[in-house]
Amino acid sequence: MTLDSIHSPADLKKLSRDELPSLADELRQFVLDSVSQTGGHLSSNLGTVELSIALHYVFDTPADRIVWDVGHQSYPHKILTGRREQMKTLRQFDGLAGFPRRSESEYDAFGTGHSSTSISAAMGMARAFQTLGEHQVAVAVIGDSAMTGGMAFEAMNNAGVYDDLPLVVILNDNDMSISPAVGALNRHLARLLSGNIYSATKKGIDSVLSIAPPLREFAKRLEDHAKGMVSPSTIFQEFGFNYFGPIDGHDLDALVPMLQNVRRLAIEGRGPQFLHVVTRKGQGYELAEADPVLYHGPSKFNPDEGVKKPTAPANKTFTQVFGEWLCDMANTDPLLIGITPAMREGSGLVEFEKQFPNRYYDVGIAEQHAVTFAAGMACEGMKPVVAIYSTFLQRAYDQLIHDVAIQDLPILFALDRAGLVGADGATHAGSYDIAFLRCIPNMLIMTPSDEAECRDLLTTAYHQNHPSAVRYPRGAGVGATPSKELRTVPFGKAELRRKSSAASGQRIAILAFGTLLYPALEVGEQLNATVANMRFVKPLDVELLKTLAQDHDYFVTIEDGVIQGGAGSACLEALAAMGLNRPLLQLGLPDSFIEHGDYKLLMTNCGLNAEGILKSIHERFSAVLPVNWAAIGK
Repeated sequence: MTLDSIHSPADLKKLSRDELPSLADELRQFVLDSVSQTGGHLSSNLGTVELSIALHYVFDTPADRIVWDVGHQSYPHKILTGRREQMKTLRQFDGLAGFPRRSESEYDAFGTGHSSTSISAAMGMARAFQTLGEHQVAVAVIGDSAMTGGMAFEAMNNAGVYDDLPLVVILNDNDMSISPAVGALNRHLARLLSGNIYSATKKGIDSVLSIAPPLREFAKRLEDHAKGMVSPSTIFQEFGFNYFGPIDGHDLDALVPMLQNVRRLAIEGRGPQFLHVVTRKGQGYELAEADPVLYHGPSKFNPDEGVKKPTAPANKTFTQVFGEWLCDMANTDPLLIGITPAMREGSGLVEFEKQFPNRYYDVGIAEQHAVTFAAGMACEGMKPVVAIYSTFLQRAYDQLIHDVAIQDLPILFALDRAGLVGADGATHAGSYDIAFLRCIPNMLIMTPSDEAECRDLLTTAYHQNHPSAVRYPRGAGVGATPSKELRTVPFGKAELRRKSSAASGQRIAILAFGTLLYPALEVGEQLNATVANMRFVKPLDVELLKTLAQDHDYFVTIEDGVIQGGAGSACLEALAAMGLNRPLLQLGLPDSFIEHGDYKLLMTNCGLNAEGILKSIHERFSAVLPVNWAAIGK
């Protein structure tokens, strides 16, 4: 097996060009076998096998830097750079990350996880090389849908200013991200690939590559002429890039010489180079080719049988609850608009698009635009619902403040993936939304404890004439069945789920936000404590706090967000404002980035399961609470 001999790009470079196609076959099979055993991103990685081989075969890595946009297509890169044996630990606790990480390998030039950052980062590296007098090249590998992010165009606009920049941008054009790609740029790329364009382009490229080195200027004229016949005035050339392509991203005989050419031009100071390669998601695995969305990020499966739907009906996920609610609410309100930044499947909008195609907007990977677009619609009386992952809303923070909150527009943000997300790790964790939303005037924040309450709080939030956010986690909750009605809950009011039965003595009140209500109830039973389902972070139920402070001496707040500035901090501030000095223990995510791993394991490590909560309370209050700790194992 050729792949077994590849421990670094140096080993790869020892192979002849004729040996590369068989290596690609082995690498593709290895990716399929590995991901089927661990779960992870599959379709995108099957599509970058040849490109990964060609990049490391041609470029002088790690001295030349490769930045993978988003990074979920970097598994072949990881395998070729000495991490083949570690692939069995992919996305597991203390194992390989699902995205590039600088701390993991010197070949991971830049940590990625969010879209459209690669060109900016690679440009920064290229300018650093020039400043330091080093002769290296920075390469950004970006997908066609990531090109819909405004940051990519900001970087290209800036890069075109430097006509000697050692930067290579590779557009990996596979006609989709997770959801099918949308927008004018996608249509532009489709036009470039229509008819006989590809064959004509390849002939033009072959003619360029056949020119001897001393005739570089003549080759350049021929190259420009060939490109001019095929794709005149491409948007990339207008940005100041030397454009090549499109070429077949699975044809190593085309990829290797073309990459050699663009690297040479970059090293020679001929300015930023842009190579357009066409790949296919799921390449080489028929099931993934036929349904790249299903195989974008599958759990473990048998490659011979493919991904199977579970036979037993599972609890509805929060995402499914949201998707059903959105359709039901849209049936009652013709002003409702659904907006997603390229996450139709992930955010649960597939059925909404089918039922209400004229009220559904996928704006591409452009979170800033999504929020301000919603603001514009709200100004004209529409009722936008922006379905967005908590981690991706961070990218539109200025728009959230400036374009939505200052104008007090009634937009509902459905924040999926709030809290920890398990295997996707720190880049995708929704750890900060409570803290960064709570400080914004006019903003309302709600934290449902289960699936049924999620539907009710979505309805409650939708009827508010202010910007609001309902945050809910990935996956399913306890299995609470949502009502078929569109019910609301009393606005700004928490509910007592358990009242301490102690007649006298010092009492403890546990204030739970979100799905951590259920481990809090377990602890409440063991400690005979009062447990409140807070539901609202903003406005906080101050009256309940005041009432509890009359007959409770100690408070504990529990949330699945960061402690600093979170819901517990809101409770502390409220008690202080009322002049009620009560000891309060804040439990939540620590002041560190939580890496990838099994969700339950990560929550246990953070002390946010029932046992961990009980342990923290014991450590803080055991000396003052009249509890028989020995009887509960303490």
